Amino acid sequence: MVPATAQQRRISLPARYALAATLRALDMKSAGRGRVTAAGAWRTSRTPDGPGTIRLERTGPEITATAWGRGGGWLLETVPGLLGLDDDPEAFQPGPGVVRDLHRRSPGLRLGRTLQPFEVAVAAILGQRVTSRQARTGYRRLVEVLGEPAPGPGGFRLPPAPDRLAAMAYEDFHRFGVERARAEKLVEAARRAKRIDEIVSMPKKAAWDRLLAIRGIGPWTAAAIMGIARGDADAVPVGDYHIPNMVAWALAGEPRGDDARMLELLTPYQGQRRRVLLLLKNAGIGAPKYGPRSAITPIERI
Repeated sequence: MVPATAQQRRISLPARYALAATLRALDMKSAGRGRVTAAGAWRTSRTPDGPGTIRLERTGPEITATAWGRGGGWLLETVPGLLGLDDDPEAFQPGPGVVRDLHRRSPGLRLGRTLQPFEVAVAAILGQRVTSRQARTGYRRLVEVLGEPAPGPGGFRLPPAPDRLAAMAYEDFHRFGVERARAEKLVEAARRAKRIDEIVSMPKKAAWDRLLAIRGIGPWTAAAIMGIARGDADAVPVGDYHIPNMVAWALAGEPRGDDARMLELLTPYQGQRRRVLLLLKNAGIGAPKYGPRSAITPIERI
């Protein structure tokens, strides 16, 4: 039974639609803030109207969206964009090869958008120069300690408020496993949270320029923000440790590649390069591994 304070809307889905793959591309499984399954998802957010929680439940060809909190109405209004229902995968027509094969096998993948750039920025900055496990652990701790309980059921928490992060000293982040360099970038981004969130209504190039002008946001972080928050189908994370190798192996059979080689191989897919990266990642394609896995570096050595 849905509590009386909740709001709801129902949305019809296309004939071929991959809910889990679409939402996982938006990092909706962020620790403490939500989860994604084949049948539905939960997500919390600090919307322009206030805190909110949304639950998405799939029943056949339809999604039932239920939202709680002051931001519930905003979350419901933006569900179609979140689900990528205005994205047209059929418009992408790659030439013969692995990309076309993967695209044909994944007709239900849509590129959605959260319209929450600052929330993406926090997670992306935490992912700089560390392993995925370190980034997830740091984010989970941040949410557990600095995020309040989210509206509605589910037991989830809200992401930390920008003003709370902006008021912190870099030493305050050490208990979350975050060293000074990333801590100072988080504080800088929090102080400019409104300017970061404004990119959703700016022309694409202006949005990229705005992000790259903020200290601590480089091409890798900007690509994460543009891809997830705006649904930019061409956002490529230059500077990633693994992605150039994945692209070089998948598209050229080369076990190692750098950013220049990655961009060269992705040139035929200009305008849809983020979609190509998601197709490769979702297929589990990875370059051969040599040597031991990357060690987790203590924060005092970063």
